[in-house]
Amino acid sequence: MILLQSHSRFLLQTLLNRLHNLDKAIELDYHWVEFDDVRYHIQVSMKNPHHVLLSVSLPTPPPETVSAFYGGLPFGALEAIKIAYSGIVQILDPPRDGFNLTLKLNLSKLPPDEEYRHAILVKIASVREVVLGAPLRVILKGLGSRTAASNLDRLVALVHRPKESFFLIPQAEKVTVVFPMRFKDSIDIVLATSFLQEFVEARRTAGLNNAPLCLWSPTPPLELKGAPAEALSANAGFVTIVIFPRHVEGKKLDRTVWSLSTFHAYVSYHVKCSEGFMHTRMRRRVESLIQALDRAKPDSENSKKTGHNASFKRLSLKEGRASRK
Repeated sequence: MILLQSHSRFLLQTLLNRLHNLDKAIELDYHWVEFDDVRYHIQVSMKNPHHVLLSVSLPTPPPETVSAFYGGLPFGALEAIKIAYSGIVQILDPPRDGFNLTLKLNLSKLPPDEEYRHAILVKIASVREVVLGAPLRVILKGLGSRTAASNLDRLVALVHRPKESFFLIPQAEKVTVVFPMRFKDSIDIVLATSFLQEFVEARRTAGLNNAPLCLWSPTPPLELKGAPAEALSANAGFVTIVIFPRHVEGKKLDRTVWSLSTFHAYVSYHVKCSEGFMHTRMRRRVESLIQALDRAKPDSENSKKTGHNASFKRLSLKEGRASRK
C-alpha cells in the first residue's frame, strides 16, 4: 500500500524555487486544489520578493462539526501553528477573502544550514496536517498521557471532506475513530466495499498484531448513537479504528494523526488505482483476443483473397499459337 505524503509537493517545490532565486524579483500568484478540497494560494510580489503569502481554505464543515471550529479554524489549530512555525511565519488576521488562514513567511530569515532550512520548508508545506490534524492531535495527546480532556463531548465530529465528517469517541484508555465511507461512483462503491473488507481481514495476520483494531460494518456502529441522521448516510459502510496509547508514543503520534486525517483520501487513491489497473488488464486481454482471432482465420479466406487479387498477363497472338503447339 502507498501512503500519502504529509506535505504538498507543489507547495514545497514552489518554496524551494523561490528560495533559490531570492535575488530575482519574480512575481508569483498560484492557485491550486489538493485532495479533500483543500485550496491553496501562494503569492509573491516584486516589491517584497523575500515575503511569501500562503493562504489555505479548508473543506466546508458539516453542521455537526460547528462546535469544533473557532474563528474558521479547527480547535487547537492556532496553538499548533505557533508551535510548528515558531518565529518563522506570521499569522495574518483577518486572512485573505475566501480563505481560513493566511501565513506570511520571510524567506530571508530562514537559517543558513541547508538541511535544517529544507526541514522547515517541508513543515510549512505540511500546513494541511498542522491545521486539520490539530483537534485529532489534541485528543491523541490526551490518550498518550492516559487522560481524556474534560471539555470534550462524548462524541466529537471532525471535518475531513466537504460537508463530511468522521467521529471520535475519546476515552482515557483508548480513542475510537469511526469513518462513514461515501463514494459517488457506483463502481467506486463496489471496489471500496471490497477493499475495506479486505483491509479488515489483513489486520488479522500475524505480522500486524500491534496494529490498531479495525472493523467494518454496513450499518452505523453503536458508538455513533446520538449522531445526526444525515451524518450517518454511508453507501460503503462504516470503518471503526481503535487507537491505544502504544500507537501515539513518541514519533508515532505524527504518523497516526496524518493516517487518520487522510484515511478517506487513502482509500479513494487505492480504489482509483485498482480501477485503472483493471481497465488496463481488460484492454490487454481484448488486444490478445483480437490477435488470436486474426491468427485463427481459415486458409480458405486467405486463398480467396489471393485469387481475387491475382493479376493475369495478356498474351500476343503469336505467343498463343506457340503455346497451343
